[in-house]
Amino acid sequence: MKKKIIAVCSAKGGVGKSVLAVNLAVALSKKKFKTTAIDASFQFGNLHVIMDLHPMFTIHDAVEQINELDENLIFSYLSPHDSGVYVLPAPSKPEYADLISYDSLNKISNLLLSNSDYLVVDTPPGLTEHNLNFIEKADHILIVTDLEMTSLKNTKSMISVFNALGLGEKIKIIVNRSTMKSLIKAKNVPQILGEESLLYIPNDFKLVSKSINIGIPFVIHYRRSDISKSIFNIADLISED
Repeated sequence: MKKKIIAVCSAKGGVGKSVLAVNLAVALSKKKFKTTAIDASFQFGNLHVIMDLHPMFTIHDAVEQINELDENLIFSYLSPHDSGVYVLPAPSKPEYADLISYDSLNKISNLLLSNSDYLVVDTPPGLTEHNLNFIEKADHILIVTDLEMTSLKNTKSMISVFNALGLGEKIKIIVNRSTMKSLIKAKNVPQILGEESLLYIPNDFKLVSKSINIGIPFVIHYRRSDISKSIFNIADLISED
């Protein structure tokens, strides 16, 4: 099979993007795919927190050794999770983000992809230079939104940008917390975004909050929950594509 990059994006923060990225990576691993995740929120990344990891190294350490970096050395900077997912965490200090160059990031992502079936990239909200680098290389672009009007407005603008860049065929739009109480209903979202083919993740605040606080992705212990089923459905769609 072709090795693939999955870029998980959002036009606005607070829509559950990182939680989705983590649980999707674990779901792919549960399906026996070798999966690596990069925390590309280089200033304030939290993948290691969501997964209860205590990393010895981060992407900053890999960048410091960029000239010597190869497939074996990059593996030593990854944090293994019990699910089988390997994680390259964000830097431990926000100021280190400025030290990550375009060329370094390309080399690191290529090395990680060479040893993975899927490389899941949790990008920060918006369209930073690094985001566009990952997005343009990605095989699948997941845009996460929710039912808040500000999220939907910004998501529509992001979709427009991606279409202008010729990336429309790679996009999957995910409406998170689709069953939450809101003036805007999930059935209204296709008309608002001008998109018909959407994926939906139901709202389960209690389960997600517990999962984050104990550092165990919910797809591990609550596989039969509706929210976990929706994540595995996305994993199926990606792996069958």
